[in-house]
Amino acid sequence: MNDIADTRHFRGTGQEETAQERWARFKPIATGEDYLNSLRGRKITCYLFGEKVQDPVDHPIIRPSMNALKATYDLTIADPDLASAHSPLINARVNRFLHIVESPQDLVMKNRMQRRMGQITGTCFQRCAGLDTISVLHSITYDIDAKHGTPYHQRYLDWLKLAQANNIIVGAGMTDPKGDRSKRPHEQADPDLFMHVTRRTEQGLYVRGAKAHMTGGLNSHWICVMPTMNLGEKDKDWAVVGMVPADAPGLTYIYGRQSCDTRALEQGSIDQGNAQFGGQETLVVFDDVFIPWEHVLMDGEYEFAQEMVTRFTAYHRASYVCKTGLGDVMVGAAAAVAEYNGADGASHVKDKLVEMTHLNETIYSSSIASSHEARQLPSGIFMNDAMLANVCKHNVTRFPYEIARLAQDLAGGLMVTLPSQSDFEHEIAGPLLEKYFKGRAEVPVEYRVRMLRLIENMTLGRNAVGYLTESMHGAGSPQAQRIQILRGMDVERKKDYARKLAAIPVKVVS
Repeated sequence: MNDIADTRHFRGTGQEETAQERWARFKPIATGEDYLNSLRGRKITCYLFGEKVQDPVDHPIIRPSMNALKATYDLTIADPDLASAHSPLINARVNRFLHIVESPQDLVMKNRMQRRMGQITGTCFQRCAGLDTISVLHSITYDIDAKHGTPYHQRYLDWLKLAQANNIIVGAGMTDPKGDRSKRPHEQADPDLFMHVTRRTEQGLYVRGAKAHMTGGLNSHWICVMPTMNLGEKDKDWAVVGMVPADAPGLTYIYGRQSCDTRALEQGSIDQGNAQFGGQETLVVFDDVFIPWEHVLMDGEYEFAQEMVTRFTAYHRASYVCKTGLGDVMVGAAAAVAEYNGADGASHVKDKLVEMTHLNETIYSSSIASSHEARQLPSGIFMNDAMLANVCKHNVTRFPYEIARLAQDLAGGLMVTLPSQSDFEHEIAGPLLEKYFKGRAEVPVEYRVRMLRLIENMTLGRNAVGYLTESMHGAGSPQAQRIQILRGMDVERKKDYARKLAAIPVKVVS
């Protein structure tokens, strides 16, 4: 244990909640409305715009992100074959976002579901990282147990059975603030810049630190904290994995703001572009948060941290197939606005739509291929082909930007110079706008405005986070994928192929 931790004030009272008591607070969720109700009345500390949020569920800026998660429950009811699967753990159908990957086909169905969710919400629906966390924990706990004789895998299975039975949402707490990137976790001037253990008792352990850019953190029921990078022996206190209820004592959420998010506070919904659905990113601060031993899945096994991150990225980088659902919306919006403008018959318009579709389907093809090429791990679970998963994510760091550029091209400059909804409803300004912003005679001006606002929302506004910036930095920024592609490209074997065809018998360069 590091010296700094020994002098801290600890939150623990000796009467912390047990694992059983924590689960007793949850009620099984069946519908989207059940999900929204499950978020009400929680004792959560959340700050937004410098104020403490009293009721996140009904906050106009936060609620659209909850609606996106609500849609993951609604889809299970509307299309159970796509969005649910039979779980051998509880012998019942469960939400696919809680399902163990038993075959490559499970990964393919996951990808199809993710694309469909993107089409429905037009934003980040915040459950993919949690699903990929569940997937990686199955194999990594099994492997740690095989080496060290630990009880992690059974703890994981016990937790997952209850998660499936209660139909909850788990958030992925992987990204640490990191501090000075040139220093290891144990070398940081402030040890809290990486999540670490501060105390161990007979009942469990305590962690301190923060998880940044946490997608849907506030909207989850549980958070899984895990290492963010490879660790050394001196980083053992930072090698921790554990399950924490999202309303556990010691958690503080600071809500990340997004471009144009205050439009949700204005009257009317048109200017928001997508008033129903939105994404969410939070900084989650852990101030000596207690984790009972039953929910601890790694404690000091530092040599497995890098492999855990590698497997997680294999799952999660292929999960960025979700952006193809958003891409489908972008193609549709660009085609519709061209139609409303009366330009849909132009050859250059059709060609740009073809290019948008080509880029979108290229992303989809690499993800689906990664799933079809999945391999089985010793624990029995299947994992995406890592090379193709990294190719998928690297495509995602580029292609959505070009798709967005082409959508803006087809939308025209009016997209960003539109007056507000209040101006359109004004007794004097309104009729003038109706007259001069008319496109095709049969298309109401309001429809044209709504479609332009949607494109603005997804390429510049609050949901541009989920379509563009998250595409760039989520699951690792572009260089991270290039490093993994370099490691997996097996260039020496490819040189052998070339030498054989060129009739060069041996390797001549040492």
